[in-house]
Amino acid sequence: MKKKKLMTNPISDTGQKLRLLFWESTIKCNLSCAHCRRVDGDDAAGSDLSTAQAKEMINQLALLGENQDFMPMLVFSGGEPLCRDDLFELIDHAKAGGVPCALATNGTLIDSAMARKIKESGFERVSVSLDGATSDIHNKLRKMDGSFEGAINGIRYLNDCGAAFQINITITRHNVHQLDDIFVLAEKLGAVAVHLFMLVPVGCGEEFAAEDMLSADEYEQLLKQVAQKENTIRLEVKVTCGPHYERVIREQGPEQRRMSKGCLAGSGVIFVGHSGDVFPCGYLPVNCGNILQTSLPKIWTSNADLARMRDADQLKGKCGVCGYRTVCGGCRARAFAATGDYMQQEPMCTYIQP
Repeated sequence: MKKKKLMTNPISDTGQKLRLLFWESTIKCNLSCAHCRRVDGDDAAGSDLSTAQAKEMINQLALLGENQDFMPMLVFSGGEPLCRDDLFELIDHAKAGGVPCALATNGTLIDSAMARKIKESGFERVSVSLDGATSDIHNKLRKMDGSFEGAINGIRYLNDCGAAFQINITITRHNVHQLDDIFVLAEKLGAVAVHLFMLVPVGCGEEFAAEDMLSADEYEQLLKQVAQKENTIRLEVKVTCGPHYERVIREQGPEQRRMSKGCLAGSGVIFVGHSGDVFPCGYLPVNCGNILQTSLPKIWTSNADLARMRDADQLKGKCGVCGYRTVCGGCRARAFAATGDYMQQEPMCTYIQP
């Protein structure tokens, strides 16, 4: 289908290209996970973007993409996006504008009919969260008995209808010992990728006690373990909110060098909350504007916080003098959670510049 020109206003070129827009499509969710980034409950769903407002956001994203050499991907996240009644109408609108889409779900609302609908809608990929390889671990973090079985059933329905899916796991002290088991389970279920999320203490995650979270040394050892695993399995492996993984990979040798960057908050990624507020990522509560007052392209090209975050020379502490600062950058959200300054050093990194 020929891409429809949705808007024609020119955009200034900052040279910064948006890869992914994560949209909290609704605050509603059928689970209340211990490590979730959301702080509002279902009663705040009245402030979710309306269908018309969401379509205008998609129009703005398409305009931004038309001024790049590729179109950003729109990730329908939440809450639980399958709780949104107009989800598939919005997918159709995005496709008409040439915007590729992905779905991030907990999987428990996916039955055979929903899996077919997801497949037919044209999502590029579906991510399903599994926070353990066994029900006892997953259900404890998801705070609902049966949520593991529900997610596994949803995954099997997706696989049966040929929908490409990945497994997302948020790493905590509760499940880190099951990492190898998660990879085995993901391959058995037919996943194309495993994405590991290093816990950021925001939202509900702030309630985690220190003993529930990995230490900086444990993070380092985990990232080295993942780097070794990546070389031995067919699955695509990605680490999110663990930007020092890009250093660990490069330390394996020149053959491991790749064109990627650790923290993409505000540089390759942006997050739009359920009521239209824009943030550098879903874990960094620095409000950069609201799409109902300021267009998404203008926020992307003109916001001072985003501009500062993109400048590695403004990093502080050991991040500011690190030779890997342009490929790692440190997690800006963890720096903010620890110090109130998103340009401070990454608190969960043990590396010291020689």
